[in-house]
Amino acid sequence: MKTIGVIGGMSWESSKFYYEYINHIVAERLGGSHSARILMSSVDFAEIETLSFKDNWEKIGLLMAHEAKRLESSGADIIILATNTIHLVAEYIEEAISVPFLHIAKATGEAIKKKSLSKIGLLGTQFTMERDFYTKILESDFGLEVLIPSEEERTYLQNLIYGELVKGRFTHEAKEKCLEIIKGLQSRGAEGVILGCTELPILIPAEEVAIPSFDTTMIHSLAAVDFANS
Repeated sequence: MKTIGVIGGMSWESSKFYYEYINHIVAERLGGSHSARILMSSVDFAEIETLSFKDNWEKIGLLMAHEAKRLESSGADIIILATNTIHLVAEYIEEAISVPFLHIAKATGEAIKKKSLSKIGLLGTQFTMERDFYTKILESDFGLEVLIPSEEERTYLQNLIYGELVKGRFTHEAKEKCLEIIKGLQSRGAEGVILGCTELPILIPAEEVAIPSFDTTMIHSLAAVDFANS
């Protein structure tokens, strides 16, 4: 089994699910007492958050490249970044390492296409929804039409994620508001919805969503195990 290198801590609330999911998947596939070979480098999210709001993505990219190189030098055979938003600097990681980097949007696109969907809603931070680092992969590589919420709803999601979810606060009111946003996307033709912030699946159970929802944390974890067992 290959070793999975995880850059985590963005936030640790979702990073812990990466560790849990990857190990559960390995145990289910291999049986017995098997668990995954994982190296995790967990950063201080406060620093990343501050830099992102200052729009200093170059500094974030250099920090992520540093963590990726540390994982590779420690024996990681693949690198994953346990967050959606910070994939904005994915190219810094890809240029810094010689082992594969598994992009979360590509893994998500593959999962959506397996469901034969063509129009998909996207929830996440404003960075993820409004910049093209994520949507262009879904559109150009997988031929998907991506729908995002209204400007007011995007602002709500941004404040919710940074103000509550990354701090471990998951309320019924927030869940209901997000379900309302998803219904709005569905009314515009969305056949499914990407929970494109790794904390959102914690808040929004799949069984409460009327259309197929795509848990990016689980999808990314599955893809990492597929590689590790290949």
